[in-house]
Amino acid sequence: MKQTVLKEWLACLKRQQPCVLVTVVETRGSSPQKAGARLLVRPDGSFVGTLGGGCVEGDLWYRAKRLLAEGGTACTVQHTLNAELAAQDGMVCGGTMRFLLEPFPSPHVSTRMLSELENALEGDSPVAMVTVVDGGKTNLPVGLKVIIRMDGTVLGEGTFPVPDKSVIARARQLAPYGENQLIDTQDGARIFLEGITAPVTLILLGGGHVNKAIASLARHLDFRIIVIDDRAEFANPERFPEADEIYVAPYDQALRQFNVPRNAFIIAATRGHRYDDRAVQAAVATPARYIGVLGSKRKILMILRHLRDDGTPASRLENVYAPVGLDIGALTPEEIAISVLAEIIMIRRGGQGRPMRLQIAEFQKTHLNSSSR
Repeated sequence: MKQTVLKEWLACLKRQQPCVLVTVVETRGSSPQKAGARLLVRPDGSFVGTLGGGCVEGDLWYRAKRLLAEGGTACTVQHTLNAELAAQDGMVCGGTMRFLLEPFPSPHVSTRMLSELENALEGDSPVAMVTVVDGGKTNLPVGLKVIIRMDGTVLGEGTFPVPDKSVIARARQLAPYGENQLIDTQDGARIFLEGITAPVTLILLGGGHVNKAIASLARHLDFRIIVIDDRAEFANPERFPEADEIYVAPYDQALRQFNVPRNAFIIAATRGHRYDDRAVQAAVATPARYIGVLGSKRKILMILRHLRDDGTPASRLENVYAPVGLDIGALTPEEIAISVLAEIIMIRRGGQGRPMRLQIAEFQKTHLNSSSR
């Protein structure tokens, strides 16, 4: 949903069509949506996205419409969801939400910034968008923006000062995952820092038991799930109700039908070595950051040799995780699915895959040493 609203916002900017972008920038307590949720309102009253529904969303929709009709600059609005208000809409919540309303076109988004945002949403290197929510003593206008690239460079317009090193470092942490944070700066301003990236895509090559179990678990991890198999009985909505897209076609042919983003994770778990070989060959030709292959070490070695002999660059072979998954002794399809998704989470979050258990011997040594003092 987040990427859908942002893409429509960027489309409005390119068409120079007036719109108001409403963003949840802060929540406290229980609320129907969290920071980062959005609603885009057009002059005719049509909209994309949601702020959680109910009278709060209705009020923000009305304010956005009035802003479009009467003109004005970006502003913030706070709603306190008391028990009475929540009960009117049948909601079980009672927190506080702060919203940023931004009318567009705006001088705060340049053509260069627009291009950076579009590229990030299409799967190029992610970026962070920094927006002023409260200028504080700096008197920076609400809605002023800059873009922070992964290499730490800053792109912006107007009078926005270059963010300090801590903000840039945090931006680089949030950007790859599309996460956000409201930050109070040292000079008294409040900025909304948000990672902009394509949806994390999970592409399952093969509709067998393991990929079926992976899809069932992955639906809870906010993946865009794509299933590919050349057999209709193994690639259909009944078998994969979690899938966003299903292709009944040879693997190489299907992968060419859409643009595989860089932050895609591909799992090759087909019905045999011949199909795995073709599937992996097609997968390494995409920019996907991760290609997992299910199978024995013997089969994996054969596939890797074939890829090497066909001239696959070493840089792409480094993105092949085979055999796929972490070593947890998994046997059943569901256990293997946990192993595979754990490895994907590890790579996304920069983990090490090691047990987090405190080493008892080290604990006893430290404890005894401290007790003897």
